[in-house]
Amino acid sequence: MGQLDGKELVRAVCRYADAKAAEDIVVLDLNGISTIADYFVICSGTSLPHLRAVKDAIIDGLQKEDGMRSQPADGKMESLWLVLDYGDVLVHVFYPEKREYYAIEDLWSDAPRYDWKEDRTIPATEVSKEA
Repeated sequence: MGQLDGKELVRAVCRYADAKAAEDIVVLDLNGISTIADYFVICSGTSLPHLRAVKDAIIDGLQKEDGMRSQPADGKMESLWLVLDYGDVLVHVFYPEKREYYAIEDLWSDAPRYDWKEDRTIPATEVSKEA
C-alpha cells in the first residue's frame, strides 16, 4: 500500500464516490493553474445520509484499500458542503443547491476536466462548448 499519484488518487476517490451513487462527479485538473491542489473532485449527494455515505466511502476506502488518510476535513454535515483534503486532491461533496450556489466549476472554468472513467483530459475550451 504505497502513496497514490494524483490521477490514481482521483480515480480511487471517484470509484468510492460512484459506488455510493454520488451524482455528477466532476474532476477539475488544476495542474499549472493553481497552487491549492492539482485536482478538485466535485460530487453531490441528495440528502444528509447520502452526503455522509459518500464521505465515509471515500475516507474508509482510501484508508483501508490504499493506506491514505485525509488531512482534517472541513465542513459540518449540516453545512451541506464537505471538503476532504488529500494534499494534491481536494474532494468537495455537496448538496445540489449548495453546489449550484458556490459554483466551483464556474469559478474554475479555465480548468480542463479529467475524465476519470476514460483516463483522459478534456480541454476547458471543449468543456465550454458542451455547456
